[in-house]
Amino acid sequence: MGKLKSYQEQLQDIVTKGINAAEEQQKKLASKPFDYAEKLESEAREYSVKTLRKRYNGYSDSLFEQLRSLNSRFGSFAGDLVAKLEKEAAEGADVVAEAADDVSLAAGDAKKAVEPKKPAARKSTARKTTSTAKKSTASA
Repeated sequence: MGKLKSYQEQLQDIVTKGINAAEEQQKKLASKPFDYAEKLESEAREYSVKTLRKRYNGYSDSLFEQLRSLNSRFGSFAGDLVAKLEKEAAEGADVVAEAADDVSLAAGDAKKAVEPKKPAARKSTARKTTSTAKKSTASA
C-alpha cells in the first residue's frame, strides 16, 4: 500500500506544478495588454489601468489560491483513502493468517485420526500352541 501513497503524492505534486505553470503563463499573457494600455493611458481617465491591473491580478491570485486549496483538500482525502485501504488490507491479512492457522490445526487433527494404530501383541497364538501340545501328549 506504500505504492498507493507514493502515487497519491506524485499526482498531487503534478497537479501543483500544473497550477503553478498555468498561473505563470496566464500572468505573462495577461500582462501584455496592460503593458500597452499603460503606455497609452492618459491621466484624465476615470479608472486607471494600474487600478484595473491590480483588481485583475487580485482576482487571478484568488483563483489560483482556491485551486491550490482544492488540490490540498484532494491530497488529504486521497491520504485518508490510502490509509483506510492499508488498514483494510492489514485486517484482511490477519484474517487470512488466522484462517491458515485454523487449517493447519485441522490438518494436524486429521493426520492423527488417519495414522494407523499399531496392532497389540497376540497371546492367542501362544495358547493355541500349548493346547496343541496338550492334545499331542494326551493322545500319545
